[in-house]
Amino acid sequence: MSIDGVAVVDKPAGCTSHDVVGRCRRIFGQRKVGHGGTLDPDATGVLLVGLGRATRLLRYLSALPKSYEAEVVLGAATSTLDDSGQVLQVWDMSAVGLDDLQKAAARFVGEIDQIPPMVSAVQVGGRRLHELARAGIEVERTARRVTVSRFDVAPGLAPGVYRVEVDCSSGTYVRSLVADLGAALGGGAHLRRLRRTAVGAFTADRAQSLDDLGTGDVLSPAAAVGHLETITVDDDVARAVGYGKVLDPGWPGTGPWAVLDGGGRLLAVYEPTTEGRTKPSVVLVPH
Repeated sequence: MSIDGVAVVDKPAGCTSHDVVGRCRRIFGQRKVGHGGTLDPDATGVLLVGLGRATRLLRYLSALPKSYEAEVVLGAATSTLDDSGQVLQVWDMSAVGLDDLQKAAARFVGEIDQIPPMVSAVQVGGRRLHELARAGIEVERTARRVTVSRFDVAPGLAPGVYRVEVDCSSGTYVRSLVADLGAALGGGAHLRRLRRTAVGAFTADRAQSLDDLGTGDVLSPAAAVGHLETITVDDDVARAVGYGKVLDPGWPGTGPWAVLDGGGRLLAVYEPTTEGRTKPSVVLVPH
């Protein structure tokens, strides 16, 4: 029996996001599984996994803001911008202190332009950057506008190592943020021990390990998109929604709207049209 919902997984280090998807296929015994935002193989933390028809809702989850914690290692730049890569250049940054890092980090808070790293999943010319990087090819990348709402720096457990916590928009690369921080301090830096602590309201304390994950841990489709504006409709409108009809309901707010029936079941997600009406972007319950 197919399960429709979203699992909040605590991804372990040493596996890819696609590995997690494969494990979830076996755990839940179904083919239709996808994830809502790639995590690096060495990274850990929150990964949202859609099951069944709920995979169609992942577009509304991947766009949520993210939170991370990690360590900054000053004085060395690497080929991957983290500790898995080859050291390319070193600097003596022993004179740089915590106050210097905090002041420099503050300059990256707000809207910034960021160039995606070559080890990212961004596609250029139909190929992902990390595939090109493995082939020894480096290409020009276009900077993207991202938002960093928090970039806190605290002492670490070793000289030249600092702990950071970052809240940012979807599409922000923390490894690039750390590398740019090192450059702003007159040297270089790289990232290690990256952990995603939240995707929107889905925090790490709600996540389950792959070994513990079961059907009882799957969120309903309605719960998965609880951050959207919610509309409860009567039976007549519910039938129209099941047919995927364009509506002119005068719903409050700007959308998208999670459309529920009287029992709280998610029927569809509707978005506004340029004509002031609403149209379905995802319909979960057929007529």
